[in-house]
Amino acid sequence: MKSVALITGGSRGIGLGIAKALVKEGYRVAINGVRPIKQIKETLNDLKADGGEVIYCQGDIGNSDERKKIVEEIKNQWGHLHVLVNNAGIAPHERKDILEADEKSFDRLINVNLKGPYFLSQQVANWMIKQKIKNPKNLFSIINISSVSATVASVNRGDYCISKAGMSMSTKLWAARLGEYDIPVYEIQPGVIRTDMTAGVIEKYDKLIAEGLTVQKRWGKPEDLGKTVVALATGMIAYATGQIIKTDGGMTIQTL
Repeated sequence: MKSVALITGGSRGIGLGIAKALVKEGYRVAINGVRPIKQIKETLNDLKADGGEVIYCQGDIGNSDERKKIVEEIKNQWGHLHVLVNNAGIAPHERKDILEADEKSFDRLINVNLKGPYFLSQQVANWMIKQKIKNPKNLFSIINISSVSATVASVNRGDYCISKAGMSMSTKLWAARLGEYDIPVYEIQPGVIRTDMTAGVIEKYDKLIAEGLTVQKRWGKPEDLGKTVVALATGMIAYATGQIIKTDGGMTIQTL
């Protein structure tokens, strides 16, 4: 039986890098996003090109009914789910100083970045427990993609930082709760990753990286995250539930 993975926000950027890596590893992959399927047909065709088994589960993870629909689609398609990658996340529409931030923007971001993954994890965890009891030798895991912003403060996007800090506690909570079932939960904290989300700040970060922002003097790539997810999903770091893997090129190392 092939293992099945669900990647939220899996049709672009970091999520797509993770999807490519898991497909290459032989996983059946469900990618989730909010865009209509016609807008990602080329992406799906690319993932299927070498025999990959991929489906697209459209839906907003911030919406309870749509979360349920996403999981039901996977049940109907394959009947199993071994890996959940909580990757989907949004940035503020407008970066504002926390002295001027508005509640509407805050609620929107927290709903997608924190509440959505929390309750999707709840839904999937309950299903994984049933599968694990039935097939105790199978590997299951939940992998949260947060950010260095979980610990590095940016006062012009406080809502984003809070959502990622909350994701870190969510990782610990689910790891603690699922330990008795041997279902590990991990967190990956990416640093500066070159994707469409960072397209507007390339010049800024090119300069910062050149000046020593990161120990490894380059941008992170989606494939860097893909390799990390594969290592976790395949059980190569099995005895580390609840832990954070900083995939940031050494950005958060304090140096003198």
